[in-house]
Amino acid sequence: MADEVQPGFARTGEAFWGFEAHDVFSDIVTMGKPMGNGFPMAGVATKPSFLATYCQGVGCFNTFGGNLVAAAAGLAVLNTIESQGLQTNALKIGRYIKDRLLDIAGQSNIIGEIRGSGLFFGIDVEENGVPSATLSVQLIDQLREQRILAGAAGKHGSTLKLRPPLCLTPAEADFS
Repeated sequence: MADEVQPGFARTGEAFWGFEAHDVFSDIVTMGKPMGNGFPMAGVATKPSFLATYCQGVGCFNTFGGNLVAAAAGLAVLNTIESQGLQTNALKIGRYIKDRLLDIAGQSNIIGEIRGSGLFFGIDVEENGVPSATLSVQLIDQLREQRILAGAAGKHGSTLKLRPPLCLTPAEADFS
């Protein structure tokens, strides 16, 4: 099963789906937020046989499933990703940002490992080599004051999670 709510829809740059980077084929794929670019929608893709088994055992009912407005929003998102080259942009701008983050990390004693692909980053925040959720929250607050949204993730809550928009420009990436 692959949860593509965050890494899916071209965000990783190298592939359209995050699970593709791991050379696996998922039997069940869940999708959400980016699917509608703000329009409330989500989806699940799976084999018909899996869905039939689920429906027989549990039953499946969805009041709002498959409505035309949601379908139009989802199609508009897919068309925009393709027509504006947003997967290529995620790869190009993501590499640029990651290089800048690595430069900053080289001058910092609070940044540990930097991971990510495309416009999906994890930055470990440490204090004296120890994961620091407290320092991570302080950085998130400081970033928010600069109008940069970040979240905390990871086992210790000390990893900054950055997911800039796919349409990010080089000038916006340089904002500081």
